[in-house]
Amino acid sequence: MNAAALKLSYGLRLHKAGLLAGAEGAYREALEADPDNAEARYLLGSLALQAGRPDEAVDHLSRAAADGAGADCLARLGEALAAAGRNAEARVAYERAIAIKPDYAAAHNNLGVALKHLDRTDDAVAAFDRALAADDTFTEAHYNRASLLKGLGRLEEAVRGFETAIALDSHYAQAHNNLGDVLQIQGRVEEAVAAYRRAIEERPVFPKAHGNLLLCLNYRDGVTGRELYDEARRWSAVHAAPVAAARAAPANDPDPARRLRVGYVSPDFRDHPVSRFFAPLLDAHDRAAFEIVCYADVGRPDDVTRRLRQGADQWRETPGLSDEALADRVCRDRIDILVDLAGHTARGRLRVFARKPAPVQITWLGYGSTTGLGEMDYRFTDAIADPAGEADRVHSETLLRLPGGFLCYGPPPDAPDVAPPPATSRGHVTFGSFSNLAKVTPRVVALWADVLTRVADSRLILKSRALVDDATARRYRDLFADRGIAPGRIDFLPWIESEAGHLGAYGEIDIALDPFPYNGTTTTCEALWMGVPVVSLGGEWHQTRVGASLLHRVGLDGLAVGTTAAYGDAAARLAGDVDRLVALRARLRQTMADSPLCDAARFAHAVEEAYRGAWRKWCADHGA
Repeated sequence: MNAAALKLSYGLRLHKAGLLAGAEGAYREALEADPDNAEARYLLGSLALQAGRPDEAVDHLSRAAADGAGADCLARLGEALAAAGRNAEARVAYERAIAIKPDYAAAHNNLGVALKHLDRTDDAVAAFDRALAADDTFTEAHYNRASLLKGLGRLEEAVRGFETAIALDSHYAQAHNNLGDVLQIQGRVEEAVAAYRRAIEERPVFPKAHGNLLLCLNYRDGVTGRELYDEARRWSAVHAAPVAAARAAPANDPDPARRLRVGYVSPDFRDHPVSRFFAPLLDAHDRAAFEIVCYADVGRPDDVTRRLRQGADQWRETPGLSDEALADRVCRDRIDILVDLAGHTARGRLRVFARKPAPVQITWLGYGSTTGLGEMDYRFTDAIADPAGEADRVHSETLLRLPGGFLCYGPPPDAPDVAPPPATSRGHVTFGSFSNLAKVTPRVVALWADVLTRVADSRLILKSRALVDDATARRYRDLFADRGIAPGRIDFLPWIESEAGHLGAYGEIDIALDPFPYNGTTTTCEALWMGVPVVSLGGEWHQTRVGASLLHRVGLDGLAVGTTAAYGDAAARLAGDVDRLVALRARLRQTMADSPLCDAARFAHAVEEAYRGAWRKWCADHGA
């Protein structure tokens, strides 16, 4: 055995033992002894990839592959290219490996992942199918295929795929989590809760799954503010407390009167409901008193992203930054007040806030319950959405109740004109809901079915992206049928890509029915802007009272009720008064435009007063 072979053999033993530094040294010595040794290049590249150095791995593996390497080397090169973000080149490497070894299941699977990143979704599905044809016990391929189908709206197929992955590996925490995601999208809230809990059981330190559980609990029938608080505190104890003490207190200048630097953190600075409510505040901020810095965790910027960027004083692109790195960036920017716009929703950054990188921290808008973080000082709300008393006891934050409402709606400039109520031409009333199906629980279906029963010949339109899945649509038809509502009285609208088209669909309904316990926010504002009155059922905590808060701003308090009986009465009474529907349709948009709900200047002033008050308190507590 020559010197290079001896070094490679020794290096492999070290590598298998997990002694990476020693293995790397042995591989390099082998390469010095034989510079053309493709195996040494392959092993060095594999080790570099394992160590998180993809560019170096690409260099070694490319050289190895140039010397007539086999399928394994080409497949590993594909992995390195993918890790370096070079998915188009990775695709070529995987295809070369498959040409040598057609039944190479791992290469087919990884090719599917690369094609997914290249937005070649049909080809990606085909690649996963070929991986499973080669090995139908390939757990990761089942998982990857199901994840792709979830994004394509093929929900029932995705459920089966995740269930298969779990059957093959019952400890697969990520599969349990993603199964929960699909079940939630389908409106199967109780099953989703169980899936998230199983994910956490399999991987106790799994902040994403635990955050998903918290969000899903908000949709659950009968959930209380106390339950949400207790679960949020558990999230904080497991995922936030370990990093909370890792940072020294910010050394900001405690001057109560100076210009303040306010930072907003969000993954939703894009075409997303959060931006519809954030943009009016951004535009109306007093720049003489406040400097605005946006921390945008946006994977795919769009026209909305670009517009918001133009409105900020400073803009930080944060995808790829760890929580610790983002917290360091906030500290270096000397942010005085840091505002969370996501909470426990997708890609939220609460573990940045746990590090307390700013003296004052506030949560608002994206998530309507407590974060559970002791490091989050305040949450913006109002006196209707969170009445004083019990709401204060189920928040880790101090509630700052803004006068005139906790948000401001920015109407879309290209909204179509308000159409006449369809009842005037059809001879029957059409109810509707455009909320996501997680909000349309069996209890909601039962009450809406009762409304349809009480209002003769009435119909219901449901519009949700999830309803393009046949099994999901069939489930909802069956839920209504079980309540005595014939399938012909329920219509499903497909997903409408353009905002103008989506808003125009409100012209198909006379009365919007607000879901519960999780009320609509964006959907309620859109309905009102399009002249459609909304009937809302309120409860005891924020998400159950958003409808009451919004309807109060436009003078429709009578449509915000407190019992299911009153909800049915209000809907039936409104349906029986076509003249009132016509009158509401004619004036609602102007009423809303003139109301506090659309008064950006008023809202910005209220927010800035709250910022200044919170800042003065911090200054007083720190000796200023």
